[in-house]
Amino acid sequence: MTTRPLWINTPPAVFPVCLGLLGLGIGWRAASNIVPAAYDIGGLLLGLASAYFLFFLAFYLRKILKRPAVVFEDMRSAPARAGIAAAAMSMMMLAAAFLPFGIYVPQVWWTGVVLQIAASVVVCNAIWAEAPDDRQFSPFQYLTFVGPVVGPIAGIPLGYITESIILTFAALVAHVIITIGYGLHLWRTRPNVALRPSLVIFLAPNCLFAISFGLLGIDWLFYMFYWIANAVALVFVVLIPWICKGGWSPFWAAFTFPTAAFLNVQVMAVAKGEGIFATIGVYAGMAVATPLILIIAYRFVLMWVTGDLARVTESASA
Repeated sequence: MTTRPLWINTPPAVFPVCLGLLGLGIGWRAASNIVPAAYDIGGLLLGLASAYFLFFLAFYLRKILKRPAVVFEDMRSAPARAGIAAAAMSMMMLAAAFLPFGIYVPQVWWTGVVLQIAASVVVCNAIWAEAPDDRQFSPFQYLTFVGPVVGPIAGIPLGYITESIILTFAALVAHVIITIGYGLHLWRTRPNVALRPSLVIFLAPNCLFAISFGLLGIDWLFYMFYWIANAVALVFVVLIPWICKGGWSPFWAAFTFPTAAFLNVQVMAVAKGEGIFATIGVYAGMAVATPLILIIAYRFVLMWVTGDLARVTESASA
């Protein structure tokens, strides 16, 4: 009997977890400057996150090289589209992880930017190919069209100020459109039990806009999105039993990068003088995000090894 190699069915659904792991490592590294947390923990987490991301990225690229059309087949579902965008976002976050070491950082950052644009084009094509009645707003679209908002995290330290401004405001336009569109959709139809975890994605762009505007020095927008993010996080904490009612599924990847983004925005808030409230937020973010993201990343590996991740997420095969 011939055993099919695992990379044949590598699912895009794993990349949001990669994004969460990278955000967690960056958050711990930044938090070590303001709370009693060892800098080396952040470095260790970033080493793990980088290896995790590059491992799955290499397998997905191998899958594409075998049969390039597989990318368009993976675009059949909204979670897979979000996964492709998360891979591009992870590349930009990888540049931020490499900043202290100067390891080809501009090249890594630009690769992420180009991939993000390419992902947006491919997803737009996939949406356009759908029947008009099937075109709906969803939280997964935040990764595809609002994903460029992670660009300033490494772009500004690298000196790409103008590019970071363009990425941030382009993402802001998409954020407003998707939020209004999906809000109207929610008014008419509640998400089914399985899709409820995807609602948590909404926390991520609010945190990331606060971070980007904070880095750009537009403080009034930083504070606006910071307090929106806090309010959204509080609502989701209250709704956790309802959100998790369906039990474990790959959709739990939606918990990873928003909680990491929440940790990072609290770190920035402390640096901006928000005091005890933001400090509590840092500790809460570390306490919640660290075990949650690591456990989900571990479970994704187990599901990938057994082939269940590709099967459940309906990943296309090379």
